[in-house]
Amino acid sequence: MLATRTSRTLSLVVAVAVATLFQSAGAGTAAPPPAVVKAEFIYEKAPFPQCHASTIVATKSGLVAALFGGTHEKHRDVGVWVSRQDGKGWNELVEVANGIQSDGKRHPCWNPVLFQAKDGPLDLYYKVGPSPDTWWGMKITSTDEGRTWSKPERLSDPLLGPIKNKPAQLASGTVLAGSSTEHEGWRVHMERSTDGGKTFAHIGPLDSERYDGKTLGAIQPTIIEWPGGEIQILCRSQQGCIVESRSTDDGRTWSPLAKTALPNPNSGIDAVKLADGRALLVYNHTTQLKLSRPRGREMINVAISSDGKAWRPALILENEPGEFSYPAVIQAPDGLVHITYTHQRQKVKHVVVDLKKLELGEFTKEGGWPGL
Repeated sequence: MLATRTSRTLSLVVAVAVATLFQSAGAGTAAPPPAVVKAEFIYEKAPFPQCHASTIVATKSGLVAALFGGTHEKHRDVGVWVSRQDGKGWNELVEVANGIQSDGKRHPCWNPVLFQAKDGPLDLYYKVGPSPDTWWGMKITSTDEGRTWSKPERLSDPLLGPIKNKPAQLASGTVLAGSSTEHEGWRVHMERSTDGGKTFAHIGPLDSERYDGKTLGAIQPTIIEWPGGEIQILCRSQQGCIVESRSTDDGRTWSPLAKTALPNPNSGIDAVKLADGRALLVYNHTTQLKLSRPRGREMINVAISSDGKAWRPALILENEPGEFSYPAVIQAPDGLVHITYTHQRQKVKHVVVDLKKLELGEFTKEGGWPGL
């Protein structure tokens, strides 16, 4: 048993070393780790200098991705842009939403989220407003898998729509969207639909356990449904770690938010429930609170769990100076995992992972990534 575990750990260390070399050299200049079957940018040139907050969905005709792009985050020219994959590559980016108001005033757009409900249109949620403290929720829909889009619709208060991560349609048919607000401290909310995503009820804010006399500040939930109907959300927090909450009644009520052992530097995360019953999480396995040289968003990682409690390290996607952040992840019908994330605030990277080729390892006793 010890020999097997040691062998697996060594295999992961080798995989980490190869991944680090690949990312440091740049895509196309060295062999990627075996599990990465494709690594590409969604675009090489764009009509804007900066981008962020990508989202991805699989449709019958191919992948669709969206992001916000403009001069820089918070600039009023930031709009929502979409690209479709036609089998040969990603199509040219098209702006599908902006923050222009009826009086001509323009506000920035934020955090697009694509969602395809069963037997429903393709929805694209996004936010508009000067800042996360004051933004409001918007939605457009497509009935032709992202080729054309409806006119924008403002969500009714207090609904904001999914704040960063895709909603989940549960085995029961219920659609859950993870939402949050920042104007009165970071608070997590859920939005719940029993009619396939046509209408939603607002739930929350969720309660939180207290640490050092303070309430956990969390936002941007990602949703995992486990066997037996238990639902878990994982959230970005201000406490240097990922926090969680669970529901056993189809998302109506939730346990208090509590810390997990997974570090996080106050940066976006995303997870997906895999067809084999496990969950895959993409996040920055770093913290800005305890390191002598804060690394923040320099390293972005993949971990896998069978229960949402014990996680195992699987892959490093990036590990070099800069920013690699705000991942989105899905599993396509063919079993391949598709991940997009912000690459240096200038591009969005698309990575395709073959789960059959992943080498899982073990975290160090201190919770660090093995081999680093």
